[in-house]
Amino acid sequence: ASCLWLGHSEVVKSFETSCPQFFFRETPPNEGLQPANPAWICQRYKNQYYFATLYDRKMRIPVYSAYIYQPGPGKRPKTWLVEPQLIGPTYPKTMEKEWTLLNQYNVSLEKISQSQAILRDYKNLTGLNRGHLNPNGHHDDYSSRMATFTLTNIVPQDEKLNGGAWNNYEQQTMIRNTQGCETTYAIVGAVPGNNYIAKGRVNKPSHLWAAACCVVDNNYIKAWAVIAENDKNQVQLLTLGELEDTLTELYGRGQVSLFDSDCPRE
Repeated sequence: ASCLWLGHSEVVKSFETSCPQFFFRETPPNEGLQPANPAWICQRYKNQYYFATLYDRKMRIPVYSAYIYQPGPGKRPKTWLVEPQLIGPTYPKTMEKEWTLLNQYNVSLEKISQSQAILRDYKNLTGLNRGHLNPNGHHDDYSSRMATFTLTNIVPQDEKLNGGAWNNYEQQTMIRNTQGCETTYAIVGAVPGNNYIAKGRVNKPSHLWAAACCVVDNNYIKAWAVIAENDKNQVQLLTLGELEDTLTELYGRGQVSLFDSDCPRE
Protein backbone atom coordinates (compact mmCIF):
# COMPACT_ATOMS: atom_id res chain seq x y z
CA ALA A 1 0.00 0.00 0.00
CA SER A 2 2.90 2.34 0.66
CA CYS A 3 3.45 3.03 -3.03
CA LEU A 4 -0.09 4.39 -3.33
CA TRP A 5 0.37 7.20 -0.83
CA LEU A 6 0.41 10.43 -2.76
CA GLY A 7 1.42 13.95 -1.94
CA HIS A 8 4.43 15.40 -0.21
CA SER A 9 3.84 13.64 3.03
CA GLU A 10 6.63 12.32 5.13
CA VAL A 11 6.39 8.80 3.71
CA VAL A 12 6.71 9.42 -0.01
CA LYS A 13 6.66 7.55 -3.31
CA SER A 14 10.18 8.41 -4.35
CA PHE A 15 13.11 10.55 -3.31
CA GLU A 16 13.53 11.88 -6.85
CA THR A 17 10.24 13.76 -6.61
CA SER A 18 9.98 14.52 -2.89
CA CYS A 19 13.35 15.29 -1.27
CA PRO A 20 16.06 14.95 -3.94
CA GLN A 21 18.17 17.72 -2.39
CA PHE A 22 19.90 15.25 -0.03
CA PHE A 23 21.51 13.34 -2.90
CA PHE A 24 24.43 14.37 -5.09
CA ARG A 25 23.03 15.62 -8.43
CA GLU A 26 19.60 14.65 -7.02
CA THR A 27 20.35 10.98 -7.73
CA PRO A 28 19.43 8.50 -4.96
CA PRO A 29 20.96 5.00 -4.78
CA ASN A 30 19.57 2.50 -7.26
CA GLU A 31 17.31 -0.48 -6.49
CA GLY A 32 20.22 -2.71 -5.47
CA LEU A 33 19.54 -1.82 -1.82
CA GLN A 34 15.75 -1.94 -1.86
CA PRO A 35 14.14 -4.29 0.69
CA ALA A 36 10.92 -6.26 0.16
CA ASN A 37 8.79 -3.85 2.20
CA PRO A 38 10.36 -0.39 1.83
CA ALA A 39 9.25 3.02 3.02
CA TRP A 40 10.79 6.19 1.57
CA ILE A 41 10.88 8.78 4.33
CA CYS A 42 11.66 12.46 3.84
CA GLN A 43 12.62 13.06 7.46
CA ARG A 44 10.54 16.00 8.55
CA TYR A 45 10.74 17.81 11.84
CA LYS A 46 8.73 20.96 12.62
CA ASN A 47 7.72 21.43 8.98
CA GLN A 48 11.17 21.16 7.47
CA TYR A 49 12.96 18.30 5.71
CA TYR A 50 16.36 17.45 7.18
CA PHE A 51 17.41 14.17 5.50
CA ALA A 52 16.11 11.12 3.64
CA THR A 53 15.81 7.54 4.93
CA LEU A 54 14.98 4.34 3.09
CA TYR A 55 13.35 2.24 5.82
CA ASP A 56 12.80 -1.53 5.97
CA ARG A 57 9.42 -2.04 7.66
CA LYS A 58 9.93 -5.78 8.03
CA MET A 59 13.40 -5.62 9.65
CA ARG A 60 12.40 -2.39 11.46
CA ILE A 61 15.73 -0.73 10.67
CA PRO A 62 16.79 1.89 8.11
CA VAL A 63 18.51 0.64 4.95
CA TYR A 64 20.28 4.00 4.69
CA SER A 65 20.02 7.65 5.61
CA ALA A 66 21.24 10.35 3.20
CA TYR A 67 22.11 13.87 4.29
CA ILE A 68 24.32 16.89 3.66
CA TYR A 69 27.29 17.03 6.02
CA GLN A 70 27.25 20.29 8.02
CA PRO A 71 29.02 19.64 11.32
CA GLY A 72 29.02 22.06 14.20
CA PRO A 73 29.11 22.19 17.99
CA GLY A 74 25.91 21.90 19.98
CA LYS A 75 23.92 19.99 22.54
CA ARG A 76 23.03 16.35 22.03
CA PRO A 77 19.23 15.92 22.16
CA LYS A 78 17.75 13.40 24.59
CA THR A 79 14.27 12.86 23.18
CA TRP A 80 13.51 10.03 20.75
CA LEU A 81 10.90 10.35 18.02
CA VAL A 82 8.94 7.96 15.80
CA GLU A 83 7.48 8.20 12.29
CA PRO A 84 3.67 8.60 12.40
CA GLN A 85 3.20 8.05 8.67
CA LEU A 86 4.50 4.49 8.90
CA ILE A 87 1.23 3.80 10.74
CA GLY A 88 -0.78 5.32 7.91
CA PRO A 89 -1.04 8.37 5.63
CA THR A 90 -3.66 10.11 7.80
CA TYR A 91 -1.20 10.60 10.68
CA PRO A 92 1.06 13.67 11.10
CA LYS A 93 3.65 14.32 8.40
CA THR A 94 6.30 15.19 10.92
CA MET A 95 8.13 12.97 13.40
CA GLU A 96 6.58 12.89 16.87
CA LYS A 97 7.21 11.47 20.33
CA GLU A 98 5.54 8.13 21.08
CA TRP A 99 3.83 9.95 23.97
CA THR A 100 2.23 12.47 21.58
CA LEU A 101 0.79 9.73 19.36
CA LEU A 102 -0.51 7.77 22.35
CA ASN A 103 -2.09 10.76 24.07
CA GLN A 104 -3.09 13.18 21.34
CA TYR A 105 -3.89 10.81 18.48
CA ASN A 106 -5.11 7.84 20.55
CA VAL A 107 -2.83 5.40 18.75
CA SER A 108 -1.90 2.26 20.68
CA LEU A 109 1.74 1.35 21.19
CA GLU A 110 0.90 -1.95 19.47
CA LYS A 111 -0.20 -0.05 16.37
CA ILE A 112 2.94 2.12 16.30
CA SER A 113 5.12 -0.96 16.74
CA GLN A 114 3.71 -2.86 13.76
CA SER A 115 5.77 -1.03 11.16
CA GLN A 116 8.69 0.41 13.11
CA ALA A 117 10.92 0.06 16.13
CA ILE A 118 9.74 1.65 19.37
CA LEU A 119 11.69 2.78 22.42
CA ARG A 120 10.96 -0.42 24.30
CA ASP A 121 12.79 -2.46 21.62
CA TYR A 122 16.07 -0.79 22.57
CA LYS A 123 15.75 -1.24 26.35
CA ASN A 124 18.11 -3.50 28.32
CA LEU A 125 20.50 -4.24 25.47
CA THR A 126 23.79 -5.97 26.24
CA GLY A 127 26.85 -5.01 24.18
CA LEU A 128 24.71 -3.02 21.74
CA ASN A 129 23.35 0.50 21.71
CA ARG A 130 21.33 2.84 19.53
CA GLY A 131 23.58 3.64 16.58
CA HIS A 132 22.63 6.64 14.44
CA LEU A 133 23.14 6.27 10.70
CA ASN A 134 22.87 10.03 10.23
CA PRO A 135 24.72 11.25 13.34
CA ASN A 136 23.60 14.32 15.24
CA GLY A 137 27.19 15.63 15.29
CA HIS A 138 27.11 16.09 11.51
CA HIS A 139 24.61 18.95 11.90
CA ASP A 140 25.08 22.48 13.10
CA ASP A 141 21.77 23.53 14.67
CA TYR A 142 19.47 22.08 17.28
CA SER A 143 16.51 21.28 15.01
CA SER A 144 18.63 19.34 12.52
CA ARG A 145 20.28 17.45 15.41
CA MET A 146 16.87 16.74 16.91
CA ALA A 147 15.66 15.34 13.59
CA THR A 148 18.35 12.63 13.73
CA PHE A 149 16.83 11.33 16.98
CA THR A 150 14.12 9.33 15.24
CA LEU A 151 14.02 5.57 15.71
CA THR A 152 13.83 5.28 11.90
CA ASN A 153 17.45 6.53 11.78
CA ILE A 154 19.03 4.04 14.20
CA VAL A 155 20.11 0.41 14.33
CA PRO A 156 21.35 -1.92 17.08
CA GLN A 157 25.08 -1.19 16.84
CA ASP A 158 27.98 -2.86 18.61
CA GLU A 159 28.71 -0.68 21.63
CA LYS A 160 32.50 -0.72 21.23
CA LEU A 161 32.27 0.04 17.50
CA ASN A 162 29.77 2.87 18.03
CA GLY A 163 31.93 4.54 20.66
CA GLY A 164 35.25 3.59 19.06
CA ALA A 165 36.30 3.15 15.43
CA TRP A 166 32.93 4.25 13.99
CA ASN A 167 32.99 7.39 16.13
CA ASN A 168 36.54 8.09 14.89
CA TYR A 169 35.28 7.84 11.32
CA GLU A 170 32.35 10.19 12.01
CA GLN A 171 34.45 12.75 13.87
CA GLN A 172 38.01 12.63 12.54
CA THR A 173 38.04 10.95 9.12
CA MET A 174 35.08 13.01 7.88
CA ILE A 175 36.71 16.27 8.97
CA ARG A 176 39.95 15.30 7.19
CA ASN A 177 38.30 14.04 4.02
CA THR A 178 35.99 17.02 3.63
CA GLN A 179 38.79 19.62 3.61
CA GLY A 180 38.16 21.89 0.63
CA CYS A 181 34.71 20.44 -0.11
CA GLU A 182 31.97 22.88 -1.05
CA THR A 183 29.08 20.50 -0.26
CA THR A 184 29.48 16.95 1.02
CA TYR A 185 26.71 14.42 0.36
CA ALA A 186 26.75 11.46 2.74
CA ILE A 187 24.91 8.14 2.72
CA VAL A 188 25.18 5.80 5.72
CA GLY A 189 23.62 2.35 5.70
CA ALA A 190 23.20 -0.99 7.42
CA VAL A 191 23.21 -4.51 5.96
CA PRO A 192 20.57 -6.74 7.59
CA GLY A 193 22.07 -9.63 9.55
CA ASN A 194 20.87 -12.97 10.92
CA ASN A 195 20.33 -11.80 14.50
CA TYR A 196 17.56 -9.81 16.14
CA ILE A 197 16.82 -7.89 19.32
CA ALA A 198 13.48 -7.36 21.08
CA LYS A 199 12.29 -10.95 20.66
CA GLY A 200 12.86 -10.97 16.93
CA ARG A 201 11.29 -7.61 16.22
CA VAL A 202 14.35 -5.54 15.23
CA ASN A 203 17.17 -6.79 13.03
CA LYS A 204 20.78 -6.45 14.16
CA PRO A 205 22.78 -5.47 11.05
CA SER A 206 25.78 -7.57 10.05
CA HIS A 207 27.63 -4.50 8.70
CA LEU A 208 27.47 -0.71 8.80
CA TRP A 209 28.75 1.29 5.86
CA ALA A 210 29.14 4.91 4.81
CA ALA A 211 30.00 6.77 1.62
CA ALA A 212 30.45 10.41 0.73
CA CYS A 213 30.84 12.43 -2.44
CA CYS A 214 31.78 16.09 -2.63
CA VAL A 215 32.64 18.80 -5.12
CA VAL A 216 35.99 20.41 -4.27
CA ASP A 217 35.84 22.86 -7.16
CA ASN A 218 34.27 22.99 -10.63
CA ASN A 219 36.49 20.30 -12.09
CA TYR A 220 37.24 18.07 -9.14
CA ILE A 221 34.86 15.66 -7.40
CA LYS A 222 36.05 13.22 -4.76
CA ALA A 223 34.48 10.27 -3.00
CA TRP A 224 35.35 7.83 -0.22
CA ALA A 225 33.72 4.98 1.68
CA VAL A 226 34.01 2.74 4.74
CA ILE A 227 32.52 -0.51 6.01
CA ALA A 228 32.54 -2.16 9.43
CA GLU A 229 31.41 -5.54 10.71
CA ASN A 230 28.89 -4.96 13.48
CA ASP A 231 30.71 -7.09 16.05
CA LYS A 232 34.26 -5.74 15.74
CA ASN A 233 35.71 -2.37 16.67
CA GLN A 234 37.32 -1.65 13.30
CA VAL A 235 36.47 0.34 10.20
CA GLN A 236 37.84 -0.45 6.75
CA LEU A 237 38.49 2.46 4.38
CA LEU A 238 37.47 1.74 0.76
CA THR A 239 37.01 3.45 -2.57
CA LEU A 240 33.40 4.13 -3.55
CA GLY A 241 33.67 1.41 -6.22
CA GLU A 242 34.93 -1.14 -3.72
CA LEU A 243 32.07 -0.40 -1.35
CA GLU A 244 29.48 -0.68 -4.12
CA ASP A 245 30.90 -4.07 -5.17
CA THR A 246 30.94 -5.28 -1.55
CA LEU A 247 27.33 -4.17 -1.01
CA THR A 248 26.31 -5.84 -4.27
CA GLU A 249 27.52 -9.14 -2.78
CA LEU A 250 26.14 -8.54 0.71
CA TYR A 251 22.63 -7.51 -0.38
CA GLY A 252 22.42 -9.87 -3.35
CA ARG A 253 19.89 -7.73 -5.23
CA GLY A 254 21.96 -6.72 -8.25
CA GLN A 255 24.70 -4.16 -8.78
CA VAL A 256 24.56 -1.36 -6.22
CA SER A 257 25.09 2.27 -7.22
CA LEU A 258 25.13 4.80 -4.39
CA PHE A 259 25.81 8.07 -6.21
CA ASP A 260 25.53 9.76 -9.59
CA SER A 261 28.09 8.41 -12.08
CA ASP A 262 30.19 11.61 -11.77
CA CYS A 263 31.43 10.53 -8.33
CA PRO A 264 34.77 8.74 -8.85
CA ARG A 265 34.66 5.01 -8.17
CA GLU A 266 38.47 4.59 -8.03
